[in-house]
Amino acid sequence: MSDYRSPAPSARILPPGFESSPMHQQQGTPTDSDESLSQALDWLLLLENADDDCRARFAEWLAASPANAEAFGRVQQCWQSPTLVSAAARLQQRRQPAPKRSRRIRGALAIAASLLLVVGITLQSDLLLRLRADHVTAVGQRQSLDLADGSHVLLNTGSAFSSQIDASQRVTQLLRGEAYFDVTKDSSRPFQVTAGPVLISVRGTAFSVRYLDDAAEVSVERGEIEVHARGNDTRIYLASGDSIRVGPDGVGKRIHGATAHQLAWVHGRLIFDDRPLHEVLAELRRYYPGWIINRNAELDDLRITGNYRLSDPADIMRSLAQVTSAQLQEYPSLLILN
Repeated sequence: MSDYRSPAPSARILPPGFESSPMHQQQGTPTDSDESLSQALDWLLLLENADDDCRARFAEWLAASPANAEAFGRVQQCWQSPTLVSAAARLQQRRQPAPKRSRRIRGALAIAASLLLVVGITLQSDLLLRLRADHVTAVGQRQSLDLADGSHVLLNTGSAFSSQIDASQRVTQLLRGEAYFDVTKDSSRPFQVTAGPVLISVRGTAFSVRYLDDAAEVSVERGEIEVHARGNDTRIYLASGDSIRVGPDGVGKRIHGATAHQLAWVHGRLIFDDRPLHEVLAELRRYYPGWIINRNAELDDLRITGNYRLSDPADIMRSLAQVTSAQLQEYPSLLILN
């Protein structure tokens, strides 16, 4: 993938245990999860300099078990995380000078160790998230909910949501992902949504909230809402067509008129207007129940404009390959752009 790099170029190697063909062995039970994560890390390093034969063996390993595919996704996500980069940098500073080959090997081991640590943290945090949520959607899944007060919620891909609605309150929480709210009007009970750095309060309106990577983006389809930025106690009032982003870097600029793009997913579409390809691929990865890899960094900044059906991310990738004059390799749960 163009947005990750192995620590250094390496000779062509086989994953530990490949001699006994683990991809042909029975896998996928809970007791195999640690082995799958370990093998996934090996494959992540191998793919950086993979030839066609290596990619074919990787595709076979992915298809051998759902546990393999899930493990590779988690390892890939952690490899790209700021936590891993920070941990690897600290380990690099602690190492003593050594011959070039030794430094390369130890660098790979250090990052691998950091990655396994982050994988463990990710697994634990995901479990805690599921315990807190009333509803969780898988990658590529959307779920429609009717709440006790008559309000309607549409959860987008990879989202976690909880609610507590009774005679005295209407309190909900978007723990992760994206949701569209069509709120029933009730002057005696404001409808509240908490999503990371924001607390949203409405009486009756329609709006969406996207909460990813510690930042929340709020877009109003109709009505008016109050957004409370919890970090600095700022309050922002948004009207129909307004959107705003609140994140670790503070409160962004209020934008008017861009909500059609931001709400396109509600209507089963993805709309991109002059977006760089790397951002388009990042968005597609949220919906594709597998892995999308771009091995050609020169494509990253190509500008993309298009209106696509959300129901078939693989078909979107075929269209992108065509407009960028790239080659798309398709494997089970894996799309590679070259």
